[in-house]
Amino acid sequence: MPQRILVVDDDRSIVKVLCSYLEQSGYQTLSAYDGEMALHQLRRERPDLVILDLMMPNRDGWEVTQIVRGDKTLAATPIIMLTARVEDTDKIVGLELGADDYITKPFNSREVVTRVKALLRRVKLDQSPNAAPHVYACGSLKLDLDQRTLMIDSEMVELTRTEFNLLEAFLSNPGYTLTRDELLEKSMGYAYEGMGRALDTHIRNLRRKIENDPDNPTYIQTVYGVGYRLTGDKQ
Repeated sequence: MPQRILVVDDDRSIVKVLCSYLEQSGYQTLSAYDGEMALHQLRRERPDLVILDLMMPNRDGWEVTQIVRGDKTLAATPIIMLTARVEDTDKIVGLELGADDYITKPFNSREVVTRVKALLRRVKLDQSPNAAPHVYACGSLKLDLDQRTLMIDSEMVELTRTEFNLLEAFLSNPGYTLTRDELLEKSMGYAYEGMGRALDTHIRNLRRKIENDPDNPTYIQTVYGVGYRLTGDKQ
C-alpha cells in the first residue's frame, strides 16, 4: 500500500502543488486547510506523515503539533513543519514541540519530497529490529532501543524522535567526534546544506533534558569546527 501524506496549509494552491509532486512520487495524499480539519483527518485517516503549515486559522501548526504529540494514538506521527516565518525562535519552538523537521517558504517542491522520503526511511529504520545492543548506558543515562525510552537515574525522560536518534548516535560512538553531516544523516536521514542550525537546536534541546547544567555539558561536548562527541563512562 502506498504511504499516505497529509498536506495542511490554508493556501490551497500550495496544497495542490505539494500533493501533485507527492503523488508523482508514488504517495497517496490527503488535504486539510486549517488546524481543526487537520486534526480531524489525523484521527480519522492516520496518515504516515504530515506536512503542516505553521500559520493557519482554527488552530495553528504549533497547537496542532502539541495536540498530536500529547495524544498517544497519534504521537508517533512524523511532522514536517512548513513556515513562511524565518525567525530562529519560530523554528526552535516547532522543534521543541516535537516537529521532526521544518521547511521554510518559498520552497522547492522536489526538496519537500526528498525530505518526506528521508523522514519516512528514518522512521522505518527506527521501527526495524536492531542487531546492535538493545540498551545503551553512559553514566546515569540508559537508552532502551526496543522501548524507545530514556531513563536518567531511574526517571523516564521524554525525547522527540530526532533527539532519541541523536542520543543513540552518540551512545553507539562514545568518545568519537561525529561531524555535523554525520549527525544529520543519523538523526534525520539526510544531510542538507542549511540544516546546521536545526541540528544545533536539537542538540541544545537534548542537553536541556540530559545535562545537569546545559551550559556546561558533561555528556555532549562541542568540537568546534567539526561537530560533537559523547564523553562519560559507557557501561
